[in-house]
Amino acid sequence: RMSAPAKLVAMIPARIGSTRLKMKNLALIGGKPLIAYAIEAAKVSGVFDRVVLNSDSPVFGEIARRYGAELYLRPSELGSSTAKSDSVVSDFMVKHPAQAIAWVNPTSPLQTAAEVKAAAEYFLKEGLDTLITVRDQQVHSVYQGRPVNFRLDEVFAQTQDLQPVQTFVYSVMMWRCETFLAAFRAKGHAVFCGKVGYFPVSKESAIIIKTDEDLRLADHVINARSASGRAEIAYDEAAGRAG
Repeated sequence: RMSAPAKLVAMIPARIGSTRLKMKNLALIGGKPLIAYAIEAAKVSGVFDRVVLNSDSPVFGEIARRYGAELYLRPSELGSSTAKSDSVVSDFMVKHPAQAIAWVNPTSPLQTAAEVKAAAEYFLKEGLDTLITVRDQQVHSVYQGRPVNFRLDEVFAQTQDLQPVQTFVYSVMMWRCETFLAAFRAKGHAVFCGKVGYFPVSKESAIIIKTDEDLRLADHVINARSASGRAEIAYDEAAGRAG
């Protein structure tokens, strides 16, 4: 008798190669490999039945065991830098039946477990087929030289009055498996399938590790957190008294 498919599965992509930052998933920040933060956020969130590293290399087996995750070795043709996300996700869904799969991205090590949980709960509450995390930014924006969220023939708007633009973060992407696989079989792509929704995340989650500069920034933030915790905002008392 076959067991019932899991409801929610966290899939953490774990490629050994990287064109911009070599072996970034193994790079240490705050004394832990980059990919460990995604594993811990997914596990601590408490919303997933399974947490699985989807990798092209057995080197991640020891890290998966250390942090309490499973390891899936994808077919070799899905391990190259040219492999499409749609194909990687489709292969994983077929091999790991579930109601929904969440791509928890190791490139956002500052994302908290609480935020991962909130994104998954939003996906379920809204009855989505696709969820992509975004960053809401209230800033004057142009696209191909044209205003996006302001007008040239009006008084210069205050940023707090602007309609936010939403830039993709990709820290969590989530799909309903039935909808995704049907779209993939029909069209050959499915990242945006069915009912699509966007979930805003914090500025820290939006720090995406693509370069060594990003890696150093995240390492600085994590080390500062562990040294002092989240400090309250303080003000210059002497200036306040003078006022």
